Amino acid sequence: MSLTLGRPLAARFYRRDTERVARDLLGCVVETRVRGVRTAGRIVEVEAYVGPHDPAAHGYGWRKTARNARLFGPPGTCYVYFIYGNHWCANVVTERDGYPSAVLLRALEPLDGLVAMRRRRGTGSPTLWCAGPGRLCEALGITGGFDGESLAGPRIRVYRPTRQPPMRIAASPRVGISRAADWPLRFYVTDSPWLSRRERRERQERETGERGPPTARQ
Repeated sequence: MSLTLGRPLAARFYRRDTERVARDLLGCVVETRVRGVRTAGRIVEVEAYVGPHDPAAHGYGWRKTARNARLFGPPGTCYVYFIYGNHWCANVVTERDGYPSAVLLRALEPLDGLVAMRRRRGTGSPTLWCAGPGRLCEALGITGGFDGESLAGPRIRVYRPTRQPPMRIAASPRVGISRAADWPLRFYVTDSPWLSRRERRERQERETGERGPPTARQ
């Protein structure tokens, strides 16, 4: 599939309430260009981490470290961190510069660069390419080198497609966290086959023998 996209989303899109940005990201397209290879996917699942008052967020209590410094950066940039020793997770920084809030990308519908996604993921099952934060980073070639990059830059961009397929959006508690576990800040496209939720992948994992990475959290 070959996508034709317009201008990437401007910084003002991200300079808003994190929960609103999270909802509005659903249906948008993330595109990466890594070593001349283009990949892209439609966002179908996200989680909002809403600031220093959010006990599940990396910036809780205004805690700033070398690892999470980019979380405090300007809106419209990447916050990428390493988890469990082998998985990258990509976040969209929101609200104002210096305020630690972001949206975690949890799942994508693969759209472009499918050969590269399959090679990077090492599985022929498309529903396992971008179902989960670690998987989608691997499929799109996102690593720690993206930390702090603009989401309208040369290597990663986010677009709102000119033609948006109809979709229903639902909310639920975030996945795999112990603090603020009941806050309904996971947003997803209802009935999408590309979600990260385990119950939608059990059959594929049994068939391929692949198990997903542990759930990522902020």
